[in-house]
Amino acid sequence: MERQAVAALMERCQVPRRHIPTYELLDDESLGRLEDHADWILDEIGIEVRDDAETVELFAAAGARVDGSRVRFEPGLVRSLCVTAPSTFTMVGRDGREVPIGGDHVVLLPAYGPPFVTDLDRGRRYATIEDFANIVKLTWATPWLHHSGGTVCEPVDVPVNKRHLDMVHAHLRWSTKPFMGSVTAPDRAADSIEMARIVFEGSGFGPGFLDRHCVIQGNINVNSPLVWDDTMTQSLKVYARANQGCVISPFILGGAMGPVTQPALLAQAHAEAMTGIALTQLARPGAPVVYGNFLTTMDLRSGAPTFGTPESVLSTYAIGQLARRLGLPLRCGGHYTAAKTADGQAMAESADAMDAGILAGANYVIHAAGWLEGGLVFGYEKFMLDLDRCGMLHRRLAGLTIDDEQLAADAYREAGPGQAHLGTAHTLAHFRTANHLSPLADTSSYEQWTEGGALDAQRRANAAWKQALADYEPPDIDPGVEADLQAFMTERKSSVPDAWY
Repeated sequence: MERQAVAALMERCQVPRRHIPTYELLDDESLGRLEDHADWILDEIGIEVRDDAETVELFAAAGARVDGSRVRFEPGLVRSLCVTAPSTFTMVGRDGREVPIGGDHVVLLPAYGPPFVTDLDRGRRYATIEDFANIVKLTWATPWLHHSGGTVCEPVDVPVNKRHLDMVHAHLRWSTKPFMGSVTAPDRAADSIEMARIVFEGSGFGPGFLDRHCVIQGNINVNSPLVWDDTMTQSLKVYARANQGCVISPFILGGAMGPVTQPALLAQAHAEAMTGIALTQLARPGAPVVYGNFLTTMDLRSGAPTFGTPESVLSTYAIGQLARRLGLPLRCGGHYTAAKTADGQAMAESADAMDAGILAGANYVIHAAGWLEGGLVFGYEKFMLDLDRCGMLHRRLAGLTIDDEQLAADAYREAGPGQAHLGTAHTLAHFRTANHLSPLADTSSYEQWTEGGALDAQRRANAAWKQALADYEPPDIDPGVEADLQAFMTERKSSVPDAWY
């Protein structure tokens, strides 16, 4: 696609706003019971805060009861600590683009964390920094994703203690969309923020820009059930104290990291999320935060995670209601699947999981594109197929406009009964925009499809991602800023020996 066409598409496809209602599954009494049970968990069972005395002290000073590393909260205390978290906030890209988080906006991100990648040409393999850069470039090139993501894959060809530098550099160099940094150690979180500072404050935004604006986030996971480890709490505080964003995401598989019944898991996830949100506000009142959740089921015969199941869909609806009662941006949904390839199972599970998040009121969707094999694999073809659905979701979120132009009275007058509308002035005026056109769906006849090579959806997606990379043009970056980034990375890498675990 020509650069001008890409620019026009980007301009047309900004962060979508929700013009359809959310799905309200539970009544007020049921929601109140879930909230009361979350309070009971925090009061009677409590949470463990491991190897982080400062976090324990912050909670104690706020009124929590402390017994060693166990922290307990009176009913209502944790919720009261969350009230300073903003209901909406804006992220800024290095080109000045603003990405609103919360309210009626829906921000979509690529997959996060897979150590493997796969495509039809080379099959399943360990991810590399080249794959990481490819995914950032593909994400930059599409109008359907609004955020560059974080660890879009785990580049195993770079030492563990240094790869965060290369990953953050890839986001900053090959894209201008907001992004996530490292959370695998507090010093890596600090490095991520410093690299963002080098770029933003060296590119004309001015000193102190990061203290006033959110440009980077950390994806913070609770060690369910009910444990915060020092890696997560300390990284959380690094981001919050720098006024950068935290996405607080309990990751719970029913029957493993919590009871097997969904209402119990909902209360647990709510309790865990609120403790993380509360900690961001104790670190810095007003720090931007997203109420996250990753709540799904597991196959109790094998222990494998399952996605898009009826139970997890219902829980997603309820999580959306709980987040709205807190008044915070919601992270849920995603094109989740346990399938090993982008087959029928993958798309059925992905569609069910993603649609649940959209109807639940998600403002922020990690794993919107590329997820395979329960999150172990980033699929290049799956990414393109998911993008196709993301484009359709943009259209669905827009809802219907009922006005004179859409009701098309003149078209009926022109065509009259029994006449086709293909040539009416109304059709000619609207045919380009009336319907979302999928670039991957095949609507040709069987004969045309066969003559074209009988390509199935994966083969069409394979050609699409290759073409997108071939067409990719990197966004500009100030050469002096790039030199400063490289100098920072060189200094940090030379300060420690390589570590591969």
